[in-house]
Amino acid sequence: MDFKVSTLHFLLIAQILNPSSVLASNTCKFPAIFNFGDSNSDTGGFSAAFGQVPPPYGETFFHAPAGRNSDGRLIIDFIAQSLRLPYLSAFLDSVGSNFSHGANFATAAATIRPQNLSLFSGGYSPISLDVQQAEYSDFVTRSQVVREKGSFHSLLPEKGYFSRALYTFDIGQNDITAGYDLNLTTEEVKAQVPDMIGQFSSVIKKIYRLGGRSFWIHNTAPLGCLTYVIDAQAATTPEVDRYGCLIPYNEASQYFNVKLHETVLQLREELPLAAVTYVDIYSAKYALISQAKKLGFEDPFRVCCGYGGRYNYSRFARCGDRTVVNGTEVVLAKSCKDPSVWINWDGVHFTEAANKWIFDQIANGSFSDPPVSLESACNRSS
Repeated sequence: MDFKVSTLHFLLIAQILNPSSVLASNTCKFPAIFNFGDSNSDTGGFSAAFGQVPPPYGETFFHAPAGRNSDGRLIIDFIAQSLRLPYLSAFLDSVGSNFSHGANFATAAATIRPQNLSLFSGGYSPISLDVQQAEYSDFVTRSQVVREKGSFHSLLPEKGYFSRALYTFDIGQNDITAGYDLNLTTEEVKAQVPDMIGQFSSVIKKIYRLGGRSFWIHNTAPLGCLTYVIDAQAATTPEVDRYGCLIPYNEASQYFNVKLHETVLQLREELPLAAVTYVDIYSAKYALISQAKKLGFEDPFRVCCGYGGRYNYSRFARCGDRTVVNGTEVVLAKSCKDPSVWINWDGVHFTEAANKWIFDQIANGSFSDPPVSLESACNRSS
């Protein structure tokens, strides 16, 4: 099977060339969003549990660290904003949180499959997708018990919101890197994908049984185009495409995405009341990276907030890291002057400007199957 150009990609190209082909559907007026994922959509869960990300994270929009691995807003923030809903509070954040219009269960470094290593020995969050689903299940029950008692009434969602909410997912990237961290070959990593997807599917079904009906599922990014992967693997993985991305890593990502898309089609058959939208984030991000200069951005692999190395990135001096010079603590890995023209924020995550560009591409359904807009994602495909 050729994973470089899928049938879905042909459909997406046609839709971009002919925007009127995007399906017109009734708007849904989602009253809430419940999000699940990793650092690509974490709005403070990891920071609440394991310590806040340091400055200059958050500098562009929030003007201070805000639990996000970016200089500003993430795609999930733009999703909430476009649906005229508040930015999502992290479920794990007990300080100043408002869950009246949803909650965010994502945590940075999360995986679909639980890892057999602790956070401190392996670098992956213990709050994997199954744990996030368990948190959500508990939230559904406990939030209504508290509301019925009259406590914190204004800070918790109404009972009817759970069936009318939008359920968003962006996870899987770390499962692929976890395989490579164990020195598996690309074929061995791909052999693990069916189990990853099976566990992903199981979580969707559990949320469906709890009343969830509208699912907006992002596939995974082109892993071989991310600076931290290129920096670590370029010497041992010389196979690069015309834009400088590592081919084997992108093939693993594409294989994951093909299997995820197949599963989405199966879920539509198995969950007759659900609207399940598959969003091709891979193609949107690859388009941005491959056309960076034409779109007004700098080198897509060079890091805005970093220090040293070919790409202003070193895993030994991450964004915001400090050092002592002549007895004075100074920031070693600083932010660039203008993050708005950069794609890569810290070697792993995107800038707010890049996240906004990607959101603008996916919001109208041009990168989705079925091709429905975000606001119409409650409409089931025929």
